[in-house]
Amino acid sequence: MIRFLILFGFAYLFLHLHLTGDISKYINMRYGYLSFSMIFIIGFMAVYQLVKWNVEGNKNHADVEKKIFGHDHSHENNTWWKKGLTYALVIFPLITGLFLPIATLDSTIVRAKGFHFAEIDNDKDQYANHQILKPDTSQYYESSTYKKMLKSDMEKYSKPDSLYLDDDNYLRALEAVYNYPGNFSNKKISIMGFVYHGDSLEKNQLFLFRFGIIHCIADAGVFGLMVQFPHSVDYKDDTWMRAEGTLTETYYQPFKQTIPVIKVSKWKQVEKPKSPYAYRKY
Repeated sequence: MIRFLILFGFAYLFLHLHLTGDISKYINMRYGYLSFSMIFIIGFMAVYQLVKWNVEGNKNHADVEKKIFGHDHSHENNTWWKKGLTYALVIFPLITGLFLPIATLDSTIVRAKGFHFAEIDNDKDQYANHQILKPDTSQYYESSTYKKMLKSDMEKYSKPDSLYLDDDNYLRALEAVYNYPGNFSNKKISIMGFVYHGDSLEKNQLFLFRFGIIHCIADAGVFGLMVQFPHSVDYKDDTWMRAEGTLTETYYQPFKQTIPVIKVSKWKQVEKPKSPYAYRKY
């Protein structure tokens, strides 16, 4: 019976995440069909366990014990704690998923792990590069395919007179901007994100970031641009805003290299979006 309850609980958890839309806080919804299919697979397994439990309930208790355990009581007494530990490990993520609130990534994570350019990251493990200022998806493509895609994105996003970053183009457009900054020089650009005060910034400078997800929350990184206001500003970390201005470049000492920066002409504080993450579009 306990197996049925656990499986039913996981099927309900996946269903709940999809109905509320909270599943998007864990995975790129391009793969949503995989988690949605798990509802039916786990549901079928739960029904199977329920039927099996009912059938075995009609059998003689001794026969059931012999069939399932295949040993005497003395051996069972030595293994009950192992089964208890196994069930506890399985139930723990179910309980936390159902009863604990879903936390979203914010500036606290950025401060804890830092952010940097991919080029100065010596760790080649694609699953370890969580905090990078500029999007870099080269590791997910064959070299020539990636170059063609990047050039295509550059032409697509640099051709219009202005670039408006939204949920659909955020990661791909930013990747083009960082790889071809000259093609976007003096272009009007609009970006929305949360405020983060990095190191060695002037009083009229800050970063606007969004956490981007390539596949799932495990590979999430923080991506965005430095913005420079015409005068000093006083916004706290995690304040969401949309800023618009002209894209140029500046030398950022902590990175020891030149990075894109928006010289802001218009800006406004906005509410945190219902879906704060940006997802890689393919």
